[in-house]
Amino acid sequence: MPQDAVPQVVRPTTIEDIRAAAQRISKAARRTPLLPLPVTGRVFVKMESLQRTGSFKLRGAYNALAQLSPEQRARGVVTHSSGNHGQGLACAASMLGCPATIVIPEGAPQIKVDRTLSWGARVVRCGPSAAEREGTAAAEAEKHGLTLIPPFDHPDVIAGQGTVGLEIVEQLPDVANVLVPVGGGGLISGISLAVKSLKPDVRVFGVEPELAADAGEAFRKREAVRWDSALTTRTIADGVRTQEVGVNNLPLILEHVTGFLTATESSIVEAARFYALEAKLVAEPTGALTLAAWRELPAGESPLADGPTVLVLSGGNVAPDLLARLAA
Repeated sequence: MPQDAVPQVVRPTTIEDIRAAAQRISKAARRTPLLPLPVTGRVFVKMESLQRTGSFKLRGAYNALAQLSPEQRARGVVTHSSGNHGQGLACAASMLGCPATIVIPEGAPQIKVDRTLSWGARVVRCGPSAAEREGTAAAEAEKHGLTLIPPFDHPDVIAGQGTVGLEIVEQLPDVANVLVPVGGGGLISGISLAVKSLKPDVRVFGVEPELAADAGEAFRKREAVRWDSALTTRTIADGVRTQEVGVNNLPLILEHVTGFLTATESSIVEAARFYALEAKLVAEPTGALTLAAWRELPAGESPLADGPTVLVLSGGNVAPDLLARLAA
């Protein structure tokens, strides 16, 4: 197997890495707006659904790919993804003239597969479990001499996602709370590092579906926890069906995240409907997670601090038929 086929990188990401990533991706990724939500109180939505590929994933993918050697980029890259990281890497690769292979599990939304193909990437399908995804990607890397760009478990990916946190603090200096969807932990680890480095008193919460709450369990136990794919695939939020937080991600989460919240399946659907009908915004179920959890917070017992709250809307890549059902 080529030395760079499987990520052996386990090192801490720093705020300096995130600042460097912001400069590196500035011409590739959009600085997404922070919009007020039509609810009582100062609640804002960080609109990563308006990113070039419809989700935040372009940030980390481009930051990682841009740091490869010319030889590595010429050979090509591979990743495994339920859709959004695949799109992000395919887009970044097209900008940098790099061949890309994306391993996508069966059951991923077809719209995400089609959009990945539209960026010129080669798509390979696999089973839903993490072992099948990772094994297929490793096999592709070995067969074709490709460099693996993980969807979340890599310092360069984390640093790219952390640029969302930099923007939040710049756009809303008096932010008090930030709620972030959590799958493998790339977004929450990057955002929490950025936000807490700049504003230590801000509370950062991870949000998961009740049916795929492995990261919250790991946070409570202070150690890695792995859920079976038969459990995590139950949720409608396909972007957070990851079975375990990454080894580069968990230490950052344990150090910087305040706590975890969960959302029921019905609340996720209701949040996506609220975005579509009341806020006039498109959110895929994963992107609606933070609003779902915020709406379920108990009155008078909220763990949130007083002050403005930011809900990260991580993506808006939702199939038209599902969007129609969500908004019905």
